[in-house]
Amino acid sequence: MLARVASDDIDLNLLVVFDAIARTRSVTQAGVLLGLSKAGMSRALGRLRAALHDPVLVRAGQDWILSEGALKLVESVRTLKAEAERVLSPPEPFRAVTSTREFRLHATDHVVSLLGASICRAVARGAPNVAIRFLPILPDDVPALRDGVDLAIGVFPGLPGDFRTQLLFEDGFACVVRSGHPQVGRRLTLEQYLALKHVLIAPRGRPGSVVDGALAERGLVRRVARYLPYYLAALELIANADCVLTMSERLARRHARRFDLRVLRPPLKLPRYKITQVWHPRLDVDPAHAWFRQQVAGAAGALRRA
Repeated sequence: MLARVASDDIDLNLLVVFDAIARTRSVTQAGVLLGLSKAGMSRALGRLRAALHDPVLVRAGQDWILSEGALKLVESVRTLKAEAERVLSPPEPFRAVTSTREFRLHATDHVVSLLGASICRAVARGAPNVAIRFLPILPDDVPALRDGVDLAIGVFPGLPGDFRTQLLFEDGFACVVRSGHPQVGRRLTLEQYLALKHVLIAPRGRPGSVVDGALAERGLVRRVARYLPYYLAALELIANADCVLTMSERLARRHARRFDLRVLRPPLKLPRYKITQVWHPRLDVDPAHAWFRQQVAGAAGALRRA
């Protein structure tokens, strides 16, 4: 049986040497198969004998035959060699049309509302049997991305440097109120803004926001009356309450008519922000994952051009 050796001492090339000797029963012919000189093959046989503590090939009259120990290893070695070749071979091309893979994607309903339908249409055209599982964004998506989740889409400050990112689109902020709001005219002043009750969307459940930070720089504080984790639920709430919501400009304009809302410029300067797709480098060379990233990026490109 194979000797127990430290993992650092294992030479997988010896599997190839053993298989060639087992097939040819000849050091010379085995060398021809492997492209080794007779001297090189003899050295390889010496390493194999030392690793197995077995002669492997023994003289029987004018012929050479496998030792009893080697005969017992023939099938096991061929199986190991085949498995090693499978593992070390380049990945097969992704055949989208026949794939039944499921992709797991973390995103807010903001992202799903803007990109979800376009992503699904693109995937359905090329891979009709592929499934997409949209999952909520987490307070910290890093552990999930390292173990099982294919992509996360959103804003990710402080992401570890080993993760891969791709910019999908930029967004800005807008204020929304219901069309019949009694306290808001054609424009929203800072004084009005601070006097109103606010709805705050916190997808990750964390306190504060970009808006609160911008107000704090001026020594100001707003009055938040409602906290929600979902953008579309917040829009429906705003449609039925005399509050103001500061949110994604793209999403606000997309759903303004649906919820009978007015979209206004914020009365203070707020930075634009970037929406990126993020994945773990373990998936970099996975052809299926690369294909899926392309579909997501294509959907985002269509959004930018709209």
